[in-house]
Amino acid sequence: MSVSIFWFLPTHGDSHYLGTAEGARPVDHAYLQQVAQAADRLGFGGVLIPTGRSCEDAWLVAASLIPVTQRLRFLVALRPGVISPTQAARQAATLDRLSNGRALFNLVTGGDPEELAGDGVFLDHRERYAESAEFTRVWRRVLEGETVDYEGKHVKVRGARLMFKPVQQPRPPLWFGGSSEPAQELAAEQVDVYLTWGEPPAQVREKIEQVRAKAAAQGRTVRFGIRLHVIVRETNEEAWQAADRLIANVDDATIAKAQAAFQRADSVGQRRMAALHGGRRDKLEISPNLWAGVGLVRSGAGTALVGDGPTVAARIKEYEALGIETFILSGYPHLEEAYRVGELLFPHLDLQIPLVPQPRVVQAHGEAVANDFTPEKKVARG
Repeated sequence: MSVSIFWFLPTHGDSHYLGTAEGARPVDHAYLQQVAQAADRLGFGGVLIPTGRSCEDAWLVAASLIPVTQRLRFLVALRPGVISPTQAARQAATLDRLSNGRALFNLVTGGDPEELAGDGVFLDHRERYAESAEFTRVWRRVLEGETVDYEGKHVKVRGARLMFKPVQQPRPPLWFGGSSEPAQELAAEQVDVYLTWGEPPAQVREKIEQVRAKAAAQGRTVRFGIRLHVIVRETNEEAWQAADRLIANVDDATIAKAQAAFQRADSVGQRRMAALHGGRRDKLEISPNLWAGVGLVRSGAGTALVGDGPTVAARIKEYEALGIETFILSGYPHLEEAYRVGELLFPHLDLQIPLVPQPRVVQAHGEAVANDFTPEKKVARG
């Protein structure tokens, strides 16, 4: 089975070193375009665009990069509680049409109470997932062409519908990651691709089995992906040296400050990441070629596969054997590392490279009358 490899757009900053401004570079549109175009030409299946107050807006970044890429897909965040599901469905359909079917959506409930409060979200962990479930039920049905009446505890709509359909039918795929019980229940009921962070294979296997069983109980199947960093070099020795160099400027005070900030999060996944290294730098290889050094100062995905091309490919194939189909990778700095991955790792993988979307037949509409459609006519689009 071929695997799909995604890359990452560093809209929160990029650097040669973690935990310091030394070696940092400006991240403007020209740089993001360079990273996206490199990923596009090298054969990456898509790019994950992060979300949060420390990032540029994922939707605007994706829209700005559509005209300068050909086949790259954009995985952007849906934020329940911050936007209505009907408006989010309209935006999703628009992005999918403008990109000719290259839009993917990542449901993000959030895990930092301080950041969530800044966005006007004051629900606890369980209630956020309850709200996310209601949001997603409406979002999916509207995108699939239904006129929706829904009254839940957190979401209420009447006559919600979409006038302009997405390219991907019945709708663009929905991705999601979460380690808690409510998160797995939501994934089993509603999502297409369940994402895990890069834990050791035994822990990933356990998650996959849990979500797969919950989905089967609802008569559904779910696909699986994993989010990892990667440090690949011509030799294993060079790769481990690069890993050490990445955190060379991180002192103990910076690690302690970062870990204390992460502790305020109510994310089960974040706690699992922190438990892999315990804030210590002396035992960072937590599984063969799986290094937890990134997580000392970075929230979210905190592990990297480290080694030469054949070694990293072997580790990827171990995850693939568990049922992982998509690998979302990243490396510092992201432009140079995209090329290293393309040149040193890709030749050792059975890679799924997306095709350039072809012209499609679209519906021609006149101006809406009384907030409804005028008659439709099919036209060929070049």
